[in-house]
Amino acid sequence: MAIAAPPQRTRSSSRVRRNALVGWSFILPNFIGFALLTLIPMCAAFVIAFMKWDSYSPPEWVGFANFARMMRDESFWIALGNTAYYAAGHIPLTILASLGLALLLNRKLRGLGFFRTAMFFPYITSLVAVAVVWNMLFNPTAGPINQFLELIGVADPPGWTTSSAWAMPAVIITSVWRDMGYYMVLYLAGLQAIPQEYYEAAEVDGANAWQRFWNITIPSLRPTTFFVLIMVTIASFKVFDLIVVMTGGGPGRSTLVLSQLIYREGITENRFGYSSAISLVLFIIVLVFTVVQFKLQQRKER
Repeated sequence: MAIAAPPQRTRSSSRVRRNALVGWSFILPNFIGFALLTLIPMCAAFVIAFMKWDSYSPPEWVGFANFARMMRDESFWIALGNTAYYAAGHIPLTILASLGLALLLNRKLRGLGFFRTAMFFPYITSLVAVAVVWNMLFNPTAGPINQFLELIGVADPPGWTTSSAWAMPAVIITSVWRDMGYYMVLYLAGLQAIPQEYYEAAEVDGANAWQRFWNITIPSLRPTTFFVLIMVTIASFKVFDLIVVMTGGGPGRSTLVLSQLIYREGITENRFGYSSAISLVLFIIVLVFTVVQFKLQQRKER
Protein backbone atom coordinates (compact mmCIF):
# COMPACT_ATOMS: atom_id res chain seq x y z
CA MET A 1 0.00 0.00 0.00
CA ALA A 2 1.49 3.37 -1.08
CA ILE A 3 2.05 6.04 1.56
CA ALA A 4 0.22 9.27 0.76
CA ALA A 5 2.42 12.31 0.26
CA PRO A 6 1.94 15.18 2.74
CA PRO A 7 -0.38 17.88 1.47
CA GLN A 8 1.23 20.74 -0.42
CA ARG A 9 -0.32 23.25 1.99
CA THR A 10 1.42 21.63 4.98
CA ARG A 11 4.83 21.80 3.28
CA SER A 12 4.21 25.41 2.27
CA SER A 13 3.16 26.43 5.80
CA SER A 14 6.23 24.73 7.26
CA ARG A 15 8.49 26.57 4.81
CA VAL A 16 6.86 29.90 5.67
CA ARG A 17 7.35 29.30 9.42
CA ARG A 18 10.95 28.26 8.89
CA ASN A 19 11.68 31.37 6.82
CA ALA A 20 9.99 33.54 9.44
CA LEU A 21 12.12 32.01 12.22
CA VAL A 22 15.28 32.55 10.21
CA GLY A 23 14.29 36.16 9.60
CA TRP A 24 13.54 36.79 13.28
CA SER A 25 16.83 35.17 14.29
CA PHE A 26 18.63 37.88 12.29
CA ILE A 27 16.42 40.75 13.44
CA LEU A 28 15.98 39.87 17.12
CA PRO A 29 19.48 40.72 18.46
CA ASN A 30 19.39 44.17 16.85
CA PHE A 31 15.80 44.75 17.93
CA ILE A 32 16.58 43.80 21.55
CA GLY A 33 19.42 46.33 21.59
CA PHE A 34 17.18 48.96 19.97
CA ALA A 35 14.38 48.28 22.48
CA LEU A 36 16.63 48.40 25.54
CA LEU A 37 18.75 51.38 24.54
CA THR A 38 16.36 53.49 22.44
CA LEU A 39 12.68 52.50 22.38
CA ILE A 40 12.10 51.97 26.11
CA PRO A 41 14.07 55.12 27.15
CA MET A 42 12.10 57.15 24.58
CA CYS A 43 8.78 55.93 25.96
CA ALA A 44 9.98 56.53 29.52
CA ALA A 45 11.11 60.08 28.64
CA PHE A 46 7.68 60.80 27.17
CA VAL A 47 6.02 59.87 30.48
CA ILE A 48 8.65 61.58 32.67
CA ALA A 49 8.11 64.83 30.70
CA PHE A 50 4.85 65.22 32.64
CA MET A 51 6.43 64.53 36.02
CA LYS A 52 8.72 66.17 38.54
CA TRP A 53 11.56 63.80 39.36
CA ASP A 54 15.10 64.27 40.66
CA SER A 55 15.99 60.53 40.98
CA TYR A 56 16.16 60.87 44.80
CA SER A 57 12.43 61.04 45.48
CA PRO A 58 9.44 59.29 43.88
CA PRO A 59 8.19 60.86 40.62
CA GLU A 60 5.35 63.35 41.05
CA TRP A 61 2.79 63.94 38.31
CA VAL A 62 2.69 67.64 37.42
CA GLY A 63 0.92 67.60 34.05
CA PHE A 64 2.00 70.43 31.75
CA ALA A 65 3.94 72.33 34.44
CA ASN A 66 7.29 71.47 32.85
CA PHE A 67 6.15 72.87 29.51
CA ALA A 68 4.78 76.01 31.15
CA ARG A 69 8.12 76.50 32.86
CA MET A 70 9.85 76.01 29.52
CA MET A 71 7.90 78.90 28.00
CA ARG A 72 9.24 81.18 30.77
CA ASP A 73 12.81 79.87 30.65
CA GLU A 74 15.17 82.30 28.93
CA SER A 75 17.81 79.59 28.50
CA PHE A 76 15.35 77.45 26.52
CA TRP A 77 14.63 80.24 24.03
CA ILE A 78 18.33 81.06 23.68
CA ALA A 79 19.12 77.37 23.10
CA LEU A 80 16.29 77.10 20.57
CA GLY A 81 17.55 80.16 18.68
CA ASN A 82 21.13 78.86 18.72
CA THR A 83 19.98 75.46 17.45
CA ALA A 84 18.10 77.12 14.59
CA TYR A 85 21.17 79.29 13.85
CA TYR A 86 23.41 76.24 13.71
CA ALA A 87 20.96 74.32 11.50
CA ALA A 88 20.51 77.29 9.14
CA GLY A 89 24.27 77.41 8.58
CA HIS A 90 25.18 73.73 8.78
CA ILE A 91 22.49 72.27 6.48
CA PRO A 92 23.01 74.31 3.27
CA LEU A 93 26.80 74.58 3.64
CA THR A 94 27.20 70.83 4.17
CA ILE A 95 25.01 70.00 1.17
CA LEU A 96 26.82 72.47 -1.10
CA ALA A 97 30.30 71.41 0.06
CA SER A 98 29.58 67.69 -0.27
CA LEU A 99 28.00 68.14 -3.71
CA GLY A 100 30.93 70.27 -4.86
CA LEU A 101 33.44 67.67 -3.68
CA ALA A 102 31.48 64.89 -5.36
CA LEU A 103 31.47 66.78 -8.66
CA LEU A 104 35.22 67.41 -8.44
CA LEU A 105 36.04 63.79 -7.60
CA ASN A 106 33.60 62.18 -10.03
CA ARG A 107 36.09 62.07 -12.87
CA LYS A 108 39.15 60.14 -13.98
CA LEU A 109 42.14 61.65 -12.20
CA ARG A 110 45.46 60.25 -11.09
CA GLY A 111 45.37 59.50 -7.37
CA LEU A 112 41.56 59.80 -7.26
CA GLY A 113 41.25 57.11 -4.58
CA PHE A 114 43.65 59.00 -2.32
CA PHE A 115 41.69 62.25 -2.60
CA ARG A 116 38.37 60.51 -1.92
CA THR A 117 39.83 58.82 1.14
CA ALA A 118 41.35 62.08 2.35
CA MET A 119 37.98 63.85 2.09
CA PHE A 120 36.20 61.04 3.94
CA PHE A 121 38.84 60.65 6.65
CA PRO A 122 37.68 63.56 8.90
CA TYR A 123 34.29 61.85 9.34
CA ILE A 124 35.84 58.78 10.95
CA THR A 125 38.40 60.74 12.95
CA SER A 126 37.82 61.16 16.69
CA LEU A 127 35.53 64.12 17.21
CA VAL A 128 37.51 65.22 20.26
CA ALA A 129 40.67 65.33 18.15
CA VAL A 130 38.88 67.31 15.45
CA ALA A 131 37.57 69.83 17.99
CA VAL A 132 40.95 70.25 19.69
CA VAL A 133 42.78 70.79 16.39
CA TRP A 134 40.23 73.33 15.15
CA ASN A 135 40.34 75.16 18.48
CA MET A 136 44.09 75.52 17.92
CA LEU A 137 43.48 76.74 14.36
CA PHE A 138 40.92 79.26 15.62
CA ASN A 139 43.16 80.57 18.41
CA PRO A 140 42.72 84.37 18.16
CA THR A 141 46.38 85.21 18.88
CA ALA A 142 48.50 82.22 17.80
CA GLY A 143 46.16 80.37 15.43
CA PRO A 144 47.16 80.07 11.76
CA ILE A 145 43.73 81.19 10.55
CA ASN A 146 44.01 84.64 12.12
CA GLN A 147 47.68 84.85 11.14
CA PHE A 148 46.66 84.27 7.54
CA LEU A 149 43.89 86.88 7.79
CA GLU A 150 46.37 89.40 9.13
CA LEU A 151 48.77 88.50 6.32
CA ILE A 152 46.17 89.38 3.68
CA GLY A 153 45.34 92.69 5.35
CA VAL A 154 42.58 92.00 7.90
CA ALA A 155 43.51 94.36 10.72
CA ASP A 156 41.13 93.01 13.37
CA PRO A 157 40.50 89.27 12.76
CA PRO A 158 37.64 87.53 14.61
CA GLY A 159 38.03 86.10 18.09
CA TRP A 160 36.29 82.88 16.94
CA THR A 161 35.57 80.60 19.92
CA THR A 162 36.39 83.38 22.40
CA SER A 163 33.83 85.73 20.82
CA SER A 164 30.08 85.44 21.35
CA ALA A 165 29.50 86.65 17.79
CA TRP A 166 31.97 84.29 16.08
CA ALA A 167 31.82 81.15 18.23
CA MET A 168 28.84 79.62 16.39
CA PRO A 169 30.30 80.28 12.90
CA ALA A 170 33.50 78.57 14.08
CA VAL A 171 31.51 75.52 15.19
CA ILE A 172 29.59 75.47 11.89
CA ILE A 173 32.80 75.62 9.84
CA THR A 174 34.30 72.75 11.84
CA SER A 175 31.15 70.67 11.55
CA VAL A 176 30.87 71.20 7.79
CA TRP A 177 34.52 70.23 7.33
CA ARG A 178 33.99 67.05 9.33
CA ASP A 179 30.68 65.96 7.76
CA MET A 180 31.08 66.85 4.09
CA GLY A 181 33.20 63.77 3.29
CA TYR A 182 30.46 61.38 4.35
CA TYR A 183 27.76 63.05 2.29
CA MET A 184 30.24 63.37 -0.59
CA VAL A 185 30.25 59.56 -0.78
CA LEU A 186 26.46 59.54 -1.06
CA TYR A 187 26.53 62.13 -3.83
CA LEU A 188 29.26 60.18 -5.63
CA ALA A 189 27.01 57.13 -5.65
CA GLY A 190 24.17 59.25 -7.04
CA LEU A 191 26.36 60.80 -9.74
CA GLN A 192 27.69 57.44 -10.90
CA ALA A 193 24.13 56.13 -11.22
CA ILE A 194 23.24 58.78 -13.84
CA PRO A 195 23.40 57.23 -17.35
CA GLN A 196 26.08 58.83 -19.49
CA GLU A 197 23.69 58.70 -22.46
CA TYR A 198 21.82 61.67 -20.97
CA TYR A 199 24.92 63.87 -21.12
CA GLU A 200 25.89 62.65 -24.58
CA ALA A 201 22.43 63.40 -25.96
CA ALA A 202 22.40 66.86 -24.35
CA GLU A 203 25.87 67.62 -25.74
CA VAL A 204 24.72 66.61 -29.23
CA ASP A 205 21.78 69.00 -28.83
CA GLY A 206 24.20 71.83 -28.06
CA ALA A 207 23.75 72.10 -24.27
CA ASN A 208 26.71 73.67 -22.48
CA ALA A 209 28.19 72.43 -19.19
CA TRP A 210 25.92 74.59 -17.01
CA GLN A 211 22.78 73.51 -18.87
CA ARG A 212 23.77 69.84 -18.55
CA PHE A 213 24.39 70.31 -14.83
CA TRP A 214 21.13 72.17 -14.19
CA ASN A 215 18.84 70.05 -16.37
CA ILE A 216 20.37 66.59 -15.94
CA THR A 217 22.59 66.37 -12.84
CA ILE A 218 20.40 68.26 -10.38
CA PRO A 219 17.10 66.50 -11.28
CA SER A 220 18.82 63.09 -11.31
CA LEU A 221 20.28 63.74 -7.86
CA ARG A 222 16.92 64.69 -6.34
CA PRO A 223 16.46 61.38 -4.41
CA THR A 224 20.04 61.59 -3.09
CA THR A 225 19.63 65.24 -2.13
CA PHE A 226 16.39 64.44 -0.33
CA PHE A 227 18.08 61.70 1.72
CA VAL A 228 21.07 63.92 2.49
CA LEU A 229 18.74 66.77 3.51
CA ILE A 230 16.87 64.54 5.95
CA MET A 231 20.07 63.18 7.49
CA VAL A 232 21.77 66.59 7.79
CA THR A 233 18.62 68.15 9.29
CA ILE A 234 18.37 65.50 11.99
CA ALA A 235 22.10 65.74 12.75
CA SER A 236 21.91 69.55 12.93
CA PHE A 237 19.10 69.65 15.47
CA LYS A 238 20.70 67.09 17.77
CA VAL A 239 24.24 68.52 17.67
CA PHE A 240 25.88 68.11 21.05
CA ASP A 241 29.38 66.65 21.31
CA LEU A 242 31.19 69.06 18.99
CA ILE A 243 29.84 72.12 20.81
CA VAL A 244 30.60 70.63 24.23
CA VAL A 245 34.23 70.03 23.29
CA MET A 246 34.82 73.25 21.33
CA THR A 247 32.97 75.89 23.33
CA GLY A 248 31.06 74.23 26.18
CA GLY A 249 28.06 76.34 25.17
CA GLY A 250 29.95 79.61 25.57
CA PRO A 251 31.11 82.26 25.59
CA GLY A 252 28.18 82.94 27.87
CA ARG A 253 25.27 81.14 26.24
CA SER A 254 26.13 82.04 22.65
CA THR A 255 26.51 78.40 21.54
CA LEU A 256 24.13 76.73 24.01
CA VAL A 257 21.91 74.34 22.01
CA LEU A 258 18.87 72.28 22.97
CA SER A 259 20.67 68.96 23.30
CA GLN A 260 23.22 70.54 25.63
CA LEU A 261 20.44 72.14 27.68
CA ILE A 262 18.75 68.73 27.94
CA TYR A 263 21.98 67.22 29.25
CA ARG A 264 22.56 70.07 31.69
CA GLU A 265 19.05 70.03 33.14
CA GLY A 266 18.90 66.25 33.39
CA ILE A 267 22.39 64.99 34.25
CA THR A 268 23.88 68.04 35.97
CA GLU A 269 20.84 69.56 37.71
CA ASN A 270 18.88 66.28 38.25
CA ARG A 271 15.69 67.83 36.82
CA PHE A 272 14.76 64.79 34.76
CA GLY A 273 11.15 65.82 34.24
CA TYR A 274 12.06 69.22 32.82
CA SER A 275 14.89 67.71 30.77
CA SER A 276 12.49 65.13 29.30
CA ALA A 277 10.02 67.89 28.42
CA ILE A 278 12.70 69.76 26.45
CA SER A 279 13.73 66.53 24.69
CA LEU A 280 10.09 65.94 23.73
CA VAL A 281 9.88 69.42 22.21
CA LEU A 282 13.11 68.77 20.29
CA PHE A 283 11.69 65.47 19.03
CA ILE A 284 8.53 67.22 17.82
CA ILE A 285 10.56 69.92 16.04
CA VAL A 286 12.66 67.33 14.18
CA LEU A 287 9.54 65.29 13.39
CA VAL A 288 7.74 68.32 11.94
CA PHE A 289 10.71 69.26 9.75
CA THR A 290 11.05 65.67 8.52
CA VAL A 291 7.34 65.32 7.71
CA VAL A 292 7.32 68.66 5.88
CA GLN A 293 10.33 67.60 3.79
CA PHE A 294 8.64 64.29 2.94
CA LYS A 295 5.46 66.11 1.88
CA LEU A 296 7.40 68.54 -0.30
CA GLN A 297 9.29 65.65 -1.90
CA GLN A 298 6.06 63.79 -2.64
CA ARG A 299 4.58 66.94 -4.20
CA LYS A 300 7.62 67.34 -6.48
CA GLU A 301 7.39 63.70 -7.62
CA ARG A 302 3.76 64.03 -8.70
